[in-house]
This record gives sequence, structure tokens and C-alpha cells, in this order.
Amino acid sequence: MSNSESKDVILIGAGVLSTTFGSFIKDLAPDWNIKLFERLEKPAIESSNERNNAGTGHAALCELNYTVEQKDGSVDVEKAKEINEEFEISKQFWSHLVKSNQIQNPQEFIRPLPHISFVQGPRNVNFLKKRFEALSTVPMFKEIEYTEDHNKIKEWMPLMMEGRDPNETIAASKINEGTDVNFGELTRKMASNLAKQDNIDMYYKHEVLDFNRRKDGKWEAKIKDLRTKKIEHHIADYIFIGAGGHAIPLLQKTGIPESKHLGGFPISGAFLVCNNPEVVAKHEAKVYGKEPPGTPPMTVPHLDRRYIQDHNSLLFGPFAAIGPKFLKNGSNLDLFKSINPSNVLTMVSSAFKNFPLVKYSIQEVLAKKEDRMKELRRFVPDAKDEDWDIHVAGKRVQVIKDTKEHGRGYIQFGTEVVNSKDHSVIALLGESPGASTSVSVALEVLEKNFPEYMDKWTPEIQKMIPSYGKSLIEDEALLRQVRQASASELQLNNV
Repeated sequence: MSNSESKDVILIGAGVLSTTFGSFIKDLAPDWNIKLFERLEKPAIESSNERNNAGTGHAALCELNYTVEQKDGSVDVEKAKEINEEFEISKQFWSHLVKSNQIQNPQEFIRPLPHISFVQGPRNVNFLKKRFEALSTVPMFKEIEYTEDHNKIKEWMPLMMEGRDPNETIAASKINEGTDVNFGELTRKMASNLAKQDNIDMYYKHEVLDFNRRKDGKWEAKIKDLRTKKIEHHIADYIFIGAGGHAIPLLQKTGIPESKHLGGFPISGAFLVCNNPEVVAKHEAKVYGKEPPGTPPMTVPHLDRRYIQDHNSLLFGPFAAIGPKFLKNGSNLDLFKSINPSNVLTMVSSAFKNFPLVKYSIQEVLAKKEDRMKELRRFVPDAKDEDWDIHVAGKRVQVIKDTKEHGRGYIQFGTEVVNSKDHSVIALLGESPGASTSVSVALEVLEKNFPEYMDKWTPEIQKMIPSYGKSLIEDEALLRQVRQASASELQLNNV
């Protein structure tokens, strides 16, 4: 096939990953034909929805699970540097969308918000101090502040200090350059922009049922129009599966070898939400604590100020739970349908290996509001029951796979890109920090699956993302330059 030949691309799912990838293809190959299929009635209803996640804008500024204490007592900050660079790449791309007038009013999806780490007890205070010392030598984190002083912490987060024991051993670190990102609004803006373009068709209330590989190498997708109940058949050179929790079952339907020995562990979340304006006004930050001993990374407690559709609120959580659905709007048969001869041993091994996670999730399911309020009062000692309500959030499906390093049934935390050997099928699996690093994920997809186009596309990508091909970790001057440009374009006035 000639590189100049137009291609047909099917995107499945109208979340942040599909709309980001679609936005890249629209700019890089405007003559390609794109069809996006979403089984719900509009974009960003599932994992990308702003009400289905509590803490957004992950830049490793305050998330302690990205800075792990080593056996020798040192703190490894490499993952934090990587996540921060990927978030800066995302901001550059969003800036490009604003600058090129593809999306408007960036303050509707991104706002400045300080990011704070908060810990309790001598051991955790010692860890946070070492983390601060390690990060403060890294240019991307050099604005970090640290204190163990109660009065200073009260300045940073007054709500969390009301009613607190003045003798409690606590510490906090703070970076003012953080943000709060409404990925639901960003996704809707990108979807709206795509819908206006030539060669792009958006199909809502359309469910992908199956795939068939044709003799000419193309893929035929069997799709049901949920409004008319009619079955449609659509042909594509490339299938991009960005369907959140439903990506694993759809990948399995392709039958590609890379879909074997893969499973999913669905986790739902719940949060406590406060909409009392007097309480909300006292907390202007995103605050992350330390996960309880022996619990997985998704259990890290955090209290976030959120701005959603002209409304300020506070969200605290997450409280994990398990259930068989792969999507919030899914089926109770999702998990069982995903088990097949190729992955049954993978799934069984995972259940044995990760029994503490299963046990923890069951405990969380059984927890009452009073149990959750008790957890909240570690952060907000004076929290009143009447100010906080339980909100059930979205679903996350952890990828379970067999690896040489970890053996059979390993649970993969994070986003996993799976592609067929011939690069015609691409699937995005997994969870956090997927949305915040969605642009880097899309770039990885382009580099892995479209190598024959990258010479032509690279100059265009560099116009969108000035740091592309360079290291923001190593080049401090470039880091400052792109941060300042992004802050200006995205109206992040305090950066």
C-alpha cells in the first residue's frame, strides 16, 4: 500500500483516548476516513466522565504512589519524573487545540489548583521529608515546599486542620503549579470538534458486536444501531479500541494472538461528596495521602476541590469495590463472558495471587457510610455526616496478564497498549493515570503502529508538541519554555 493512499479507521468508544487519537489522525492525515462508534447516547459518559473520577490532573506532584521508598530507605523518583513529563506533553497538545481554535474556553476543562501531599505519623513524615529532598533537586519539581509546622499546614489546607490534635505528628509538601482537569468536558470538546470535520462520522447508540478479518487484510466490524435495531457492517484498515472497561471483551472478539492470556479485574469506586458551599470554600487544593499498609495503589486517599459545570464541590475517596460489570452501564455477565480457555488459568492464578486485594474490595463493599466517614475524618477531623453524600463512580478494569518477570496472573496497574503484529488492531487497556497521560499514550500508538508515516508526521507533531523527541526531564530551559507557553494558552494564570 502506498503511504499516500487514504485509509479507513474505526474508533470504538467516545472517551478521552479515542477522541485524542482521532484528533491526532485528523491533523496528521486529513484525507483518512474516520468512523467513531459509541454505544451510549453521547461522549464521555463512562470512564472519562468528570463525575466518575475524583482526582484528576495527575502530574506526580502530590501522588505518593509514584515515589516509592526503596529497601535502603531512599526514595525512587523516576516514575514521578516520567508521569510529570507526560502530563506536560498533554498540556502542550491541549494548548495546540486551543491555539488552532479546535476547542475553546480552556478554563471550562482545566484550572490551576495547588497539589499537596499530606501524611500522618513519624514513619510517613520521615518518608515525605526524604521525598521532598529527592524531588527538590529535580528541575520539574523544584518549586516544592515542605513543612511539619501546624500553622503553615493550616494556611495551606484550613479545612483539614480544624479540630485536629495540635500534638499530632504530621507533614505536608505543596506545589502551586498543579491543575484540576475536567476530562469529561475536554472529551466533549474534542468530540464536538471531530464531528465538524470532513471525512469523520460519529455514530452514537451504536454497539460493536463482532469483527471479521477479510481476505484483503481489512477488518469488517459488525455493529448494531441501538435505535433502529438494524445490523450494519463497516470496513476499516485500522481498528482502535478505546472503550474503557469494555476494551478487553472487544479485543477478544478480534481473535488476534495478542488477545490471548489476557483478563480483566473490574473495580468500581465510590466517593464522599460535599456540596456545602461553606465547607467547600475552605479547601482549595488537591490533597493526597499515603495508602494504608498492604493495600493497592488505587486506595490512596485524597481530598480534591473539583469544578464541574459551574459548580464547586469536594470529593474524598476512593472507596474500592468489586463487581462483575466492566462498565458502569455494563452487564453483570461482563466478567464471566470474558473468561475463555486461553485466559482461565491466568484469571485463577490472579485470584490466588491477589487474594488481599479481593479481600480488601469485599470489605469495602460491606462498608457503611459511617465507616467511610471515619476514613474521611483522618483528613477532615470535624467532618459532619449531613455535609457529605456517597457517590458511586465509574468502573476501572485492571489488566491481568502472564509475564516472564511476574509469572501467570499478574495485575498490571496503569495503561496498557496492545496491538496486533500487523498493527491493524490497537487496544487501550487498563486505568489510571490514563486520562492525564492520554496524549503520550496516543503518541505511543502512532509510533508503534504507523512507523511508515512517522517521517512525514514528525514535523507536524512537533508543531503541536514542541518538546516531541526531546526530554523535558533533561532540558530545564525547554521545560520552562513549554510550561510558560501552555500556561498562557490554557489560561493557568498562577503558573
